[in-house]
Amino acid sequence: MSIREGRLTRFHTPVEEYDYIIVGGGTTGCPLAATLSEKFSVLLLERGGVATSDPDILYENRSLNPLLYANHDDSPAQNFISEDGVPNTRGRVLGGSSMINFGFYSRANDYFYENSGIEWDMSAVESAYEWVENSIVTRTDGLRKWQASVFNALLEAGVGPDNGFTLDHVQGTKIGGSTFDDSGRRHGAVELLSKANPEYLKVVVHAIVDRVIFSTSKPLAAVGVTYHDSQGKHHEVRVRRGGEVILSAGAIGSPQLLLLSGLGPKSSLLSLNIPVVHDHPFIGQFMADPPRNGINLLVPVRLLDVGVRVVGITKDGPYVESTVVPQIASIITFIPFLNFIPPSNLSVVVVAGKVSRPKSTGSLNLISPFDVTVSPRVRFNYYSHTEDIHQCGKIVEVLNKVLKTPAMGEYKFPGILGHNRFSYIGPSLPKDSSDEESIATFCRTTLATFWHMHGGCLVNKVVDSNLKVIGVNSLRVVDSSTFSSSPGTNPQATTMMLGRYIGEKILNERAASDTRS
Repeated sequence: MSIREGRLTRFHTPVEEYDYIIVGGGTTGCPLAATLSEKFSVLLLERGGVATSDPDILYENRSLNPLLYANHDDSPAQNFISEDGVPNTRGRVLGGSSMINFGFYSRANDYFYENSGIEWDMSAVESAYEWVENSIVTRTDGLRKWQASVFNALLEAGVGPDNGFTLDHVQGTKIGGSTFDDSGRRHGAVELLSKANPEYLKVVVHAIVDRVIFSTSKPLAAVGVTYHDSQGKHHEVRVRRGGEVILSAGAIGSPQLLLLSGLGPKSSLLSLNIPVVHDHPFIGQFMADPPRNGINLLVPVRLLDVGVRVVGITKDGPYVESTVVPQIASIITFIPFLNFIPPSNLSVVVVAGKVSRPKSTGSLNLISPFDVTVSPRVRFNYYSHTEDIHQCGKIVEVLNKVLKTPAMGEYKFPGILGHNRFSYIGPSLPKDSSDEESIATFCRTTLATFWHMHGGCLVNKVVDSNLKVIGVNSLRVVDSSTFSSSPGTNPQATTMMLGRYIGEKILNERAASDTRS
């Protein structure tokens, strides 16, 4: 395997044709590329760089830093603000969002498999998960103080049963896996490239794909892509007969690239003077981002925990997690109301819930009709559906119960007349979970993201059950843009599995086709 800068021609004349061109070297693209390279030539194009020696990426006690220092232009985490006004972030680094997240690893829930529309072979799904897990997932060796308290509090609050350690999505309280090992070092999707056949895989970083190239005769098919490097030089690469262009650029990048390439709603493309290759009315539609709501607490204890190891999966839908905010010297703008740096003998913790399957959806629309580096407009329409407010109310109900448990007692400050109390940073929880107005106000006031956005290229609307783009040969989308719901508590396990799963499916299909011929 070779990893090159985008200005490939400085090293040698590049091969112009590959069996597979994968756009996006992220959480799905890396395992997909590694798998396909077992039998075929693969070009993996990643718009970001390599950050495997960056301490802010590598170490869990610095895992907030990529989000803190994100910018629009060149950081491993690219920030953007949705039209809803909520700050958000997407990965821009080899390994994708698995290199900038908090590492929690948990498999998808049954609802996801049953409703995704993807054609699943569950034995192959299990095998694909294990392929990922054997390389980069750590089975947590014991809980530190805060995570142990959260585990006990969730059980005391009735989020049962006690499931101990498991990678599976099961109702109750559990300890999940992590892509941080017990020394606090990250192992992201980029490490799955070590499983590739190095003779058949080429990785080009700082390679920004501008367009998918299509055939000029029928049937309509993808035949290659154009991309530009960090010096602005443009390159064209093609797929061989029987190969494919595969988009794994994420919930923002994949629908954006399809629109720029002339696939999308005809009226929208024409209004931007983009030549229509194929009228695809649902590209960029049904964008969703599960809301995060919760509280920030100042606690009278110096906590050395970092990261997330515990989750409560409630019967009513929401998932509850918590983390200690590392001691840093910066205001954290992406956590609502956390405009406070605590003294060194105290700590700040965030306790939050995720609306697991939001009914509210929005859309993605281009700002520039020709420049892929201009981020599109994205609106998720958080809490536009009353059912989502109802589920947020369930989060409030669970969090109120958690705070009343004995396990949380030591995190209160002494109060007047011996009544100990919690010290909130920002809004406190509504006391009455049946007060719909106060619940709705709390949910909208404390709204933030878990960075689990999905949609834009949904199954049976944009792609078929094998993730092939409907109406276009030799083109697939393999990433979270095809998801109609977020897969369980945290999606990274499923998106990595998906890359391996689809890669093996393609290999098997090609082998069967070769046998028949």
